Amino acid sequence: MLRILFLACMVWWGGRFLGLPKTLRSALLGLIFAAVLIIQLTLPDGHELREATGGSLDFWLILGGIGLLALGYGHIIAALKLRAQPKETDMPQKTGSFSESELDRYARHIVLRELGGPGQKKLKGARVLVIGAGGLGAPALQYLAAAGVGTIGVIDDDIVENANLQRQVIHRDEDIGQAKVFSAQKAMVAQNPYVTVHPYNRRLNAENAEALFAEYDLILDGSDNFDTRYLVNRVAVALGKPLISGALSQWEGQLSLFHPSKSGPCYQCIFPEAPAAGLAPSCSEAGVVGPLPGVVGAMMALEAIKHITGAGEVLRGAMLIFDGLYGETRRIQLKPTPDCPVCRNMSD
Repeated sequence: MLRILFLACMVWWGGRFLGLPKTLRSALLGLIFAAVLIIQLTLPDGHELREATGGSLDFWLILGGIGLLALGYGHIIAALKLRAQPKETDMPQKTGSFSESELDRYARHIVLRELGGPGQKKLKGARVLVIGAGGLGAPALQYLAAAGVGTIGVIDDDIVENANLQRQVIHRDEDIGQAKVFSAQKAMVAQNPYVTVHPYNRRLNAENAEALFAEYDLILDGSDNFDTRYLVNRVAVALGKPLISGALSQWEGQLSLFHPSKSGPCYQCIFPEAPAAGLAPSCSEAGVVGPLPGVVGAMMALEAIKHITGAGEVLRGAMLIFDGLYGETRRIQLKPTPDCPVCRNMSD
């Protein structure tokens, strides 16, 4: 019997010294105890093995009862300690009410008459998908995260390159070679640990767009090619999702909110066909001044905040054009195209 007890002590304290988890050590003790009970119940009186393990079942039953009582007592104490611990109000609270840290973080929003606590709560409950983590997506993602938008998705299949860093300020030199969505996620969570970021390191296409858009309330398109813009518009219109679209060219940028199921045109109403090759060169071909994507991307985030909270007037049925070279801003009204193949008969 002493050998069995010595073996049990070696398993428990020796295993602890070796770093074995408590659950494993407990399981080993249970096996030893079960083996002893089997020996005592199956072997006849006077058997050598039965005598070596105590010769009687009574001792082991008493020992097992004491062990169960001790285990139950430990669980009760642990539960009482857990209930007595103060709540961690400064830990990230991604759903429900705001922590003290969040209230302090969003104080400048909460004191705004047009936002207040209800508006900030809407931001926390919102789900926004951003297409692209480049020139427009980078500032939009940063300001959406800083504003406290609860769930932010970002889809892009590109990697960070040295040439991106002149304007895509969410990325750092140390991120070169890393997928843009993961670089952006790292920066966003570092900026605001109270938001959830879902990175999709893939190219948006007709096979995955509908399922992805269905998970979000609002779409921001910061893509850099017309094929993707037309795809984003078609899927957003089909699902009734509001779409904030931005574009850049050298010193000028533009943005609008398209939501034809509510009112106004869709993207293809305004741009029915992609321009001929060479008429709309990419940023890599024509160049773009570094701060311009920050200006327009921040405006896209602002439109998103207004749409989510109901503050002010969004750019639905209107386009804002910003000319950075001459410091001019123009706003033009947009109308649906009656025979638009994407949104015909959808506007109110």
